Amino acid sequence: MASQVVARLVRIMRNPHFWLLVAMFAILTVLHYPQQIFGAAAPSSFFGLGRHTVERVLFLLPIAYAGFFFGIKGGIASLVVALAIMLPRAIFLSPNPADALFETGGVIVIGALVDLWFESQQREKERRRQALLTLQAAQQELQSNERRLAAINAVSEIVSQSLEIEQVLHGALTKVVEVMDVEVALLFLLHERAQELELKTYHGVSEEFAAGVRGIKLGEGLMGRVAESGEPLLVEDASHDPRLTREVVASERLHAGLIVPLKSKGKVVGTLCVAMRRPREFSPEEVELLSAIGNEIGIAMENARLYEEERVIAQRLRASEMEYRGLFENARHAIWIQDLEGNILAANKAFAELTRYSQEELKGVKVWELLSEESPSLGREIEHGLLRGNALDQPYEQRLMRKDGTEAILKLTTSLIIRGGQPKGFQHIARDVTEEKRLEENLRFYLQQVTKAQEEERKRIARELHDDTAQALVVLSRQLDSFISAGQRPTQDIITLEKLREQIDSILEGVRRFSQDLRPSILDDLGLLPALEWLASDLTEHFGISIGVAVLGSERRFSSEAELLLFRIAQEALRNVWRHSQASRAWVTVEFNDGKTILTIRDNGKGFELPKRVSDLASTGKLGLAGMEERARLLGGRLALQSELGRGTTVTVEVPI
Repeated sequence: MASQVVARLVRIMRNPHFWLLVAMFAILTVLHYPQQIFGAAAPSSFFGLGRHTVERVLFLLPIAYAGFFFGIKGGIASLVVALAIMLPRAIFLSPNPADALFETGGVIVIGALVDLWFESQQREKERRRQALLTLQAAQQELQSNERRLAAINAVSEIVSQSLEIEQVLHGALTKVVEVMDVEVALLFLLHERAQELELKTYHGVSEEFAAGVRGIKLGEGLMGRVAESGEPLLVEDASHDPRLTREVVASERLHAGLIVPLKSKGKVVGTLCVAMRRPREFSPEEVELLSAIGNEIGIAMENARLYEEERVIAQRLRASEMEYRGLFENARHAIWIQDLEGNILAANKAFAELTRYSQEELKGVKVWELLSEESPSLGREIEHGLLRGNALDQPYEQRLMRKDGTEAILKLTTSLIIRGGQPKGFQHIARDVTEEKRLEENLRFYLQQVTKAQEEERKRIARELHDDTAQALVVLSRQLDSFISAGQRPTQDIITLEKLREQIDSILEGVRRFSQDLRPSILDDLGLLPALEWLASDLTEHFGISIGVAVLGSERRFSSEAELLLFRIAQEALRNVWRHSQASRAWVTVEFNDGKTILTIRDNGKGFELPKRVSDLASTGKLGLAGMEERARLLGGRLALQSELGRGTTVTVEVPI
């Protein structure tokens, strides 16, 4: 800091204006104190003035001079010096100190105003000079931008004339040689899979050179480094650069070179190199220009690549369309396409055979006209759900009316057709399951009959056990009581008979429980809800599992067959609770809603791992659960299972009654 101050003082003292200013202050000092220095009279006395007013006014000259040549700082310094010279006379020597101080102050104020005026003029001049320099720089930049824009436009015009890669590259490189005024130009493209630069086109080099620079790896040599870094690279002498990895480059005796990346969407897609066989310095503007041209070529390359990909995709789409058309026409399943209003746009042979209409007759027909009365509402619900993006349970069933008036049952899958991001229609794939449904209905009828026969047989066995076997055991037990109390028998015989009577009572209790289990009379006498309460109480009493029964909604009775099937489902579920779940508590809930009834059995047991589908229960050995699911189907309802290891199991049956 001190050295800077000293250097500045030295620079000021070398200025001739400084010494002229010193001389002016020296002369004015002598004129201001003539009597004290030489014993002579004051110069103002020659003009008939008795005070030193003239000498004080003359101090404005060095003050203004300093402000003009040295700026505001020099003016302030001169004010201080002038004040230091004038104050002693005004205070100590003047016969009128008040007037002298006033005059001194006036000189200082006027001098300060003059210096400030000079400073403002200097600043205004500097501002104008800076504005002029800025304008000149802007003009130069504008001219440079115009040249750059003209060059970029020329390259853009060339690369936009064609989407063929070879034509784009050759035309662009020719224009680069012209615009940059270079002898050599090379254009490489990056092969993404191989991560190599491949020379695509060149100018000003030999065939041997071109063959020697093919397949440059990322990071290899000058080109590879630019492709890896994505930054331009200036080369002073390419033939002797230590970063070269291929001798063929040195053989071309290239000197000055500039390499820029070709970029598209911020990603390097290649490199562009221009070079001279003599020394040359590439300016920052030229680096910027070539980089901009490289970006234009990169974008053109990306467009050409996309065009090529679109052409290949279009060819594949045409081939795929032909293949799809073949699959569509020859598919075994019925397929048709409709618009959003339900008009059939296309139908395959299988759908025509299914409906007994020709393919031409089906075109333009509203699909709702082919469906039975209850089917359109379900179809519209499915379509509206697809339009809203909801996940739907498919396939679903629809009933179709053939041309001859017969009915077919279809298992249908519907998908939404989207083009350009907008829904355009629906595609349906259907399978005729008419015969399957008839077989299923026959099987269901058969199962109903088997179940009914099974329950009748259970009822008969339970009645026989209750009326015959249980009564016989009661009679035998009473006879043993009479025999023990009537005769005089040894003590050992009495003990043996009493044990026999206890065994008979135990067998009697088992027969009664077995009879109740086969067909609880409370189910026939009082209905489902009392039977469920009895079942819960019985299991709680004999197996120690706390079971609660809850009823929600308005209670109602069902048919005897429906109550029996619901009871069997609950019985099997609770039997699984005490046999397998290791639960301490269970809950049975019957919920009556409008149009449906929900039976839920839940426990806090160990749970188990569920199969993917309920229909797989039988194959995994869970026959009881499979039987419950079949009983729910016989009621026209569905059974749902929820179970997690360590978190218990929930069985839910929903039936439309």
